Amino acid sequence: MNTFKTGFLMMLMGGILLVVGYLLGGFPGLIVFLVIALVMNFFSYWFSDKLALKMAGKSRRVERDEEPELHAIVDEQVAKAGIPKPKVYIIKNDSPNAFATGRNPKNASIAATTGIMTLLNREELGGVIAHELAHVGNRDTLIMTMVATVASAIAMIAFMAKLSLFFGGFGGRGRGGGGYGGMIGIGGLLLLAIVIPLLTTLVRLGISRTREYQADATGAKTSGTPWALADALEKLDMGSRQVPMEANQATAHLFIVEPMHQQSMSFLNGPGMMRLFSTHPPLAERVRRLRETKTGW
Repeated sequence: MNTFKTGFLMMLMGGILLVVGYLLGGFPGLIVFLVIALVMNFFSYWFSDKLALKMAGKSRRVERDEEPELHAIVDEQVAKAGIPKPKVYIIKNDSPNAFATGRNPKNASIAATTGIMTLLNREELGGVIAHELAHVGNRDTLIMTMVATVASAIAMIAFMAKLSLFFGGFGGRGRGGGGYGGMIGIGGLLLLAIVIPLLTTLVRLGISRTREYQADATGAKTSGTPWALADALEKLDMGSRQVPMEANQATAHLFIVEPMHQQSMSFLNGPGMMRLFSTHPPLAERVRRLRETKTGW
């Protein structure tokens, strides 16, 4: 179900891009923006692990002799998941959290904060590691990069539309003059500048939440202890509220629980439209699904 939903949302994202192309009156300009977005996101994808670890703060790679327990847990979960062992990092931060990144299973990294290693017991930390390895095995970095490519192209077009509104048009006089302002009019420019970027953001965040559900399900399956991951999520939610983690907005979706201003963002776990703007699903729903998961695959 989660895979189908991801596919549907990615098709919707592509459809939005086509609508933008139609509103512009043709695809030449759209292709230019798409190529620029592809180049930008190819760079991000290729160096995703280095960029994410740098933006995460004080992270350092640790070997087995430095963190034998953490390496033992990673080894155990890697064997269950059947994927190569990623590089292991520690982030010096009291806020409990973890994430995985990398362009493919052979070039992946997994990072845990000092806070999460203090807070969770061995089985709970194993559940978290299984979840993060699921992101690697499910190639979520690739999926989110594809989504970001389309979103970046649309964002650039939206920026041009805003400039057009500010300066009174792209300087064209309609289709014959080759200007965008005459092609789509003020209503179309408003749609490009405001409505479509908002819709794109909602779809992108929807895909991010879907991948979190999928990583929960995959991690629960490979580890065989869904209850441990459920317990860990409840502890992490409480711990991150007590010790919020300042993180870059660009990497917020990578963490197992939302790291940014958890205390002020607690409404995201409640009912209402604002949940649509969260990178992660409601924690209570994640826990419920895990507790209802059957073991013994």
